[in-house]
Amino acid sequence: MRIAHFGHSCILVELHGRKVLFDPGNFSHGFEGITGLDAIAVTHQHPDHIDPQRIEALIDANPGARLFSDPQTAALRGEAWEAVRAGAVVELGDLRITGGGGRHAVIHPDIPVIDNTVFQLGTADDPAQLVHPGDSLWVPSTPVGVLAIPAAAPWMRISEAVDYLRAVAPRIAVPIHFGVVAPEARGIYFGRLSEMGPAGTEFTTIDAEREREFAT
Repeated sequence: MRIAHFGHSCILVELHGRKVLFDPGNFSHGFEGITGLDAIAVTHQHPDHIDPQRIEALIDANPGARLFSDPQTAALRGEAWEAVRAGAVVELGDLRITGGGGRHAVIHPDIPVIDNTVFQLGTADDPAQLVHPGDSLWVPSTPVGVLAIPAAAPWMRISEAVDYLRAVAPRIAVPIHFGVVAPEARGIYFGRLSEMGPAGTEFTTIDAEREREFAT
């Protein structure tokens, strides 16, 4: 598995011969020139997860890519987009994509809750080799290899991030969704997750516009 991070929640995952780009939003950078994608996956409709000013150019540059999203985003963006609901299974060559979750975390009781699909990548025997939860704290029912864990968000306290990491207990945790935090302050969030995560979980960061390789 190879993962590149393009800021905030945007990661490029290469797994089982397929390339999937997640959440190319307006806090992310460097994904604009990517070609050869097999899929673009969007967890939900917020602009920090799908940039309305740049998404069409990305799609044009990747005409063979399938477009996956939560149901509400698919309805908003048109028939080219495939809605992936909780429990849905999509085969992309040798890569299996399984939908999970379904709802965005509550920001405030006065703000309507929108759809949010958790994307799990893997195989039939090992479906959660990578999990991108978007803006949710949904816990998969199967063992997780790499968890792209939201490190900071307006809808989440540090304690909730730590508890989520403990509940999932992945083999590896890679922080995402920290574009809302000044670079000088990110160590506060990363430190808590690294120090307070479960035994057996490796916490590691990926520098902006860099990639790391992980065993599956």
